[in-house]
Amino acid sequence: MAGYRLDKALAELFPTYSRARLQQWLSEGQVLIDTTPRRRGKEKVQGGEKVQLTAQLEEQVTWQAQSLPLNLLYEDEAILVVNKPAGVVVHPGAGNPDETLVNALLHYAPELAQLPRAGIIHRLDKDTSGILAIARSLPAHTHLVAQLQQHQFKREYQAVVTGVFVAGGTIDAPIGRHPTHRTQMAVVTQGKPAVTHYRIIQRYRAHTHIRVQLETGRTHQIRVHMAYQRYPLVGDKAYGGRLHFPAGSSESLKQTLRTFPRQALHAETLGLVHPHSGQWLQWTVPLPPDMQNLLMELEQDKINQNAD
Repeated sequence: MAGYRLDKALAELFPTYSRARLQQWLSEGQVLIDTTPRRRGKEKVQGGEKVQLTAQLEEQVTWQAQSLPLNLLYEDEAILVVNKPAGVVVHPGAGNPDETLVNALLHYAPELAQLPRAGIIHRLDKDTSGILAIARSLPAHTHLVAQLQQHQFKREYQAVVTGVFVAGGTIDAPIGRHPTHRTQMAVVTQGKPAVTHYRIIQRYRAHTHIRVQLETGRTHQIRVHMAYQRYPLVGDKAYGGRLHFPAGSSESLKQTLRTFPRQALHAETLGLVHPHSGQWLQWTVPLPPDMQNLLMELEQDKINQNAD
């Protein structure tokens, strides 16, 4: 490595840590070259020096640990995988200061306090159910974030939308902050690239049950893309528009659609490369009861109309 910049040499010597974190430790004087602290990443190395990293992990979050239910699908020293129910917020924030998934995770695995965002790699909206992966160590966090950025995670969802799709397809439309409704996202020309693949599981009279695969992971991506295509998710209060009942539908179906408490979206499958073993791991969880009931009502409506 003679002639390398110090920051480039450190990135090769310590690949389990991100360049940003190595730069932080460098600026804090926690990198010793032949026992002397060095702080400038651009200085050149001679080759043959002894490098010592003296950094200590510090608490990255100040959120409180709380004893709350946690549905664990998998755990080892590197990762945790959980099945999040609808109605649970992932991170504490305005309006949700506690009783979130992070509060439960910090109680179960206190070491997560040393990781950015308590080890959370990707998020699900409060009212979306399904699978989330959490890093349990800094090297695992770096590895999983890189996988996510390179679109190597497998993330499949089931959803119920208003409207009858003719066929599956791909939505490739950039997503950014809504120009006037600042708490919402929208398809906007200056947004970040967003790609959603979908295929049909079952058509009903005025709705479609679909399976969705994310290529990118923008905020509210599936909800925004489906609304953009004019097939909004059932129950989506932000992007769903007006209720739509099939002609002649039963009171039971109308009541189910009126009172469905959330967007009909479930993170069904998650696959990733384990950050330590390099093995491909994959988990699938069934639809929760509220979505099963919604599909049962739509199927019954279809049967009733065919009988007539």
